[in-house]
Amino acid sequence: MVKLLFYWGARVIAALILLQTLFFKFSGSAESVYIFSTVGMEPWGRIGIGVLELLAALLLLITSVSWIGALLSLGLMLGAIGMHLTLLGIVVQGDGGYLFILAVVVVICSVFVLWTDRERAIAFLESLKS
Repeated sequence: MVKLLFYWGARVIAALILLQTLFFKFSGSAESVYIFSTVGMEPWGRIGIGVLELLAALLLLITSVSWIGALLSLGLMLGAIGMHLTLLGIVVQGDGGYLFILAVVVVICSVFVLWTDRERAIAFLESLKS
């Protein structure tokens, strides 16, 4: 029961973090435009990453494919963390590292979901062989 609560909690937390940032990406907020301009991906990267994050959040909430959402969100957030560590800095426009911390939280949640769903993911991959 506790494992199930952590599993659902990780999925919901990651999905909520991904979903709450979409408004800023899709509305073209100054902070989002700054971030994606700094990394050379404005505007196509901002919109494209937003679409992928929306897809990852939705997949995280569907039990049968939550591992795919976790894998996608893990990849996206590792990219975000990489951008923070190389081009942006951990603190972006005085946010105290808030966006960086959110990315780390999503990574932790995604790894937990992937680990929990590993049998489902392996079964899917093995079905592709046949």
